[in-house]
Amino acid sequence: MANASTQQFLEIEEIKEGTLVLKDRSMRGILMVNSQNFALKSDEEQQATIFQFQNFLNSLDFSLQIVVQSRRLNLTGYLEYLKSLEANQGSKLLKEQTASYREFVEQLIGSASPQGRQGTIMAKAFFVVIPFSWLETIPAEGQGLRKPKLGGKLSEEEFQRMKNQLWQRMEFVALGLRRAGLQVVPLSSEEMIELFWSWHHPAEAEVGYYPEIPPEILK
Repeated sequence: MANASTQQFLEIEEIKEGTLVLKDRSMRGILMVNSQNFALKSDEEQQATIFQFQNFLNSLDFSLQIVVQSRRLNLTGYLEYLKSLEANQGSKLLKEQTASYREFVEQLIGSASPQGRQGTIMAKAFFVVIPFSWLETIPAEGQGLRKPKLGGKLSEEEFQRMKNQLWQRMEFVALGLRRAGLQVVPLSSEEMIELFWSWHHPAEAEVGYYPEIPPEILK
């Protein structure tokens, strides 16, 4: 156990061509979805959004997972920008207004809450995880098609076949969400790696540090 690596405790076998390949031979695709301010919509727009999202959920014949990531927003760079802007203001009035705004932001993120914790500004990101199992590629008995292996790493042929079917699901989900007025983008391999790294290293990700990813794994 002393020589065990972190990889042994993760369910992820590899990240390849914009997909997660798990150790149980299943795959996952991840869509990043934007947010909407529902409260600012009119009653008609709210009802239309609810109706479209309800239709989308009713159209699914497979499960999916909705993930919400909350992360403290790092405003250090923004504050440095305000300081530089303040120093370069030619007008005394603009300099005072910039300084006042900078102090307001500093007070906002540094003020203490009633529980004694520092005030923070949180950024939220929304993701939809779409699964595809290798079991779904097993043909019905009597169809005469070659069945996939029950264990071991996916062959290239199995991977490509599963990836194509997974992407069809992802396109179906993306279309349904777009009809509800949401913008959807599939994550690339690099973006997936950075996402999982930020979940396990929140302090480093907060200040914008991400490790260099070897190009050979960005497939």
